[in-house]
Amino acid sequence: MRKGVVVAALLAVALDVVPGGVRAAVVPGTSCTLLPADNVWHADVSQLPVDPNGALYLATSGSALLKLHPDFGAYPYGMPVNVVDSTHASGSVAFQYADESDPGPYPVGADLAVEGTPNDGGDDHALTVNRDTCTLYEIWHAQLASPPYTGGSGAVFDLGSDALRPAGWTSADAAGLPILPGLLSYDEVLSGSIDHAIRFTMLHTQSAYVWPARHQAGTAGPMFPPMGERFRLSAGFDESGYSAQARVILEAMKHHGLILADNGSNWFFQGTQDSRWPDSLIAELKNVPASAFEAVDESSLMLDPNSGAARQCGGPCT
Repeated sequence: MRKGVVVAALLAVALDVVPGGVRAAVVPGTSCTLLPADNVWHADVSQLPVDPNGALYLATSGSALLKLHPDFGAYPYGMPVNVVDSTHASGSVAFQYADESDPGPYPVGADLAVEGTPNDGGDDHALTVNRDTCTLYEIWHAQLASPPYTGGSGAVFDLGSDALRPAGWTSADAAGLPILPGLLSYDEVLSGSIDHAIRFTMLHTQSAYVWPARHQAGTAGPMFPPMGERFRLSAGFDESGYSAQARVILEAMKHHGLILADNGSNWFFQGTQDSRWPDSLIAELKNVPASAFEAVDESSLMLDPNSGAARQCGGPCT
């Protein structure tokens, strides 16, 4: 693993608390929250109604036969997170999808860790937080070690804002969403509380997206889920056979759920790159059946289609 300014994805040790007791994790080494506490990523969806199309989505995703797959761990698994300040080198990045990418400049340099191993054919996501400005820079297919700097697509997010990307725009994710706020971290598990939804992938998605997603990359029909669809673990799922650390994650899945953010293997959910992830915990999570999830209709939480701010109802919003 490359040395430098990599934070091994330590999230949610410090928490920002707003009126009403809603919390938002803070990026370690910074004072930056992972989006405002009222953002839909932090919403509790445990009492929301199920999506009437949910049974179809579960059937077409192979949920009857599949179990969850934790897509993280020690290098090269998971996504590394870089933290820099405003003195760090930055530069212009040439994007394949420039018309839907923010122009930057972006942090660049050989010290920035990129997902996966070089030339492995993977997504090569680069996630970087500027601690001075609380700006999140995310690039898909990042080549940042030396000029010319290139990427497939790139997005810049103000971590203190609920603003969404322009309608129809991608990001470093097919759904046009930020990646970092949806990653699991081991420090969250150790803290005993995870306050946000978790990013996950499905192989086939319909050619549509739902709030808070802004973009779709699907080729399938309406029997498949759209980008942005949210799934939660059933409230009645029996956690008694799982370890205390696994139950922290299972509780997050019951209350905050999973958000469909990209095309990829069915029921793979993402976390940070960290050598401390226990093999035993990873193995436990591979035993959670996908059939124990249900699709959620979170449309009642939306205040504005161009904002990620969510109604704080504590149940169905009417």
